[in-house]
Amino acid sequence: MPIWAYLCKVIDFTVKQLENGLTFIHHEDRNTSLCVTNILYNVGARDENPEQTGFAHLFEHLMFGGSVNIPSFDTPLQKASGENNAFTSNDITNYYITLPAENIETALWLESDRMLRLDFSEKSLSVQKGVVIEEFKQRYLNQPYGDAWLELRPLAYHKHPYQWATIGKEISHIENAQLKDVIAFFEKFYNPSNAIVCIAGNISFEKAFDLCRKWFGDIPPGTANKNLYAKEPEQKERREKTIVNDVPQNALYMAFHMVDRTHSLYYAFDLLSDMLSGSDSSRFINVLVKDKGLFTHVHAYITGDIDEGLFIIEGKLSPDVSYETAELAVFEILNEISLNGIDKNELDKVKNKAVTSNLFAKTSVLNKAMSLCYANRLGNTNLINSEIVLMKAITSEDIQAVCKQYLCSEKQSVLKYQTQS
Repeated sequence: MPIWAYLCKVIDFTVKQLENGLTFIHHEDRNTSLCVTNILYNVGARDENPEQTGFAHLFEHLMFGGSVNIPSFDTPLQKASGENNAFTSNDITNYYITLPAENIETALWLESDRMLRLDFSEKSLSVQKGVVIEEFKQRYLNQPYGDAWLELRPLAYHKHPYQWATIGKEISHIENAQLKDVIAFFEKFYNPSNAIVCIAGNISFEKAFDLCRKWFGDIPPGTANKNLYAKEPEQKERREKTIVNDVPQNALYMAFHMVDRTHSLYYAFDLLSDMLSGSDSSRFINVLVKDKGLFTHVHAYITGDIDEGLFIIEGKLSPDVSYETAELAVFEILNEISLNGIDKNELDKVKNKAVTSNLFAKTSVLNKAMSLCYANRLGNTNLINSEIVLMKAITSEDIQAVCKQYLCSEKQSVLKYQTQS
């Protein structure tokens, strides 16, 4: 019996909605002394004005800069022995606090106050703009290959707003951000109707729901994000861009459009990426790195976006290996799968590893809270439990179909980094 069978346990949860539109999720876990408050806002980089990008990520920083009644977010949280963090993607913005269960109201007080209103000022905006601009420079402009996603996304997407990264299209969009525009962005997206709150841990449903109503119930509802975006047309031609830069070695990025996050074949792409490069015995590592020595490193992965995302193959080329040779070798492996499929034992091995990893991740109360919010955002909160069933249902024929239909040379966007020497 595979190890996931011993770990598989239904995660119980309750979902309710407050009168102001706030979605509330509760999960009780008596095996921990902690509580987690996780808030998912239905706003990401794809919701930005194309001429004012980077705002969702900017708010990840602004939300810690003080709210209308609380000048310092971290000070009271530290006194309550709490920890917090946040992340932004192209689809969502997520904030979480972990602290002892008896101090849960501190988290709800802090989160509700900054949902009510941030302490907007020219000074706070200037400080956080400076932080984001420095991050832009350090992580994306001054790192070898750091601008890959700034180049690859607009190459792969011509219509859908996935065409820019969460950091934004360019620094000037953050530099030129005005207070009035920032306030308008907050008022549009950071409200109860556009948020999902999960309270998970050592707390009963009755207490958690009463506290949620106490702290969030009086906040005006606002408007829910309709999530209407231009659909990306099917790509039917190869796109290519070469960047000559001061990088250590030549690099190759190959991007293919894939299905959206709720599509049944989503897990076929996910499992295929693991099959290609998820271990030392995977196909890419065995053939492209160990046997042929064409790459010093090669990796396949998916972006995991809610709308139709990307299947990425990226690698660093060995000295004197041409891009053409490297790309041809990649397609030899993909075409082999397209023609002949894969062995059931190989698929089962990858499935078991993926399912086990998924279940181990959900032993953490924080991960359960984040997963519940995200599953609810996808329209099916029980996805936290049914996801492994969907993974296990993927067949060799599904993997074969994915390769044949989506991972074609004429449907790829290719980014090449070339050394200056």
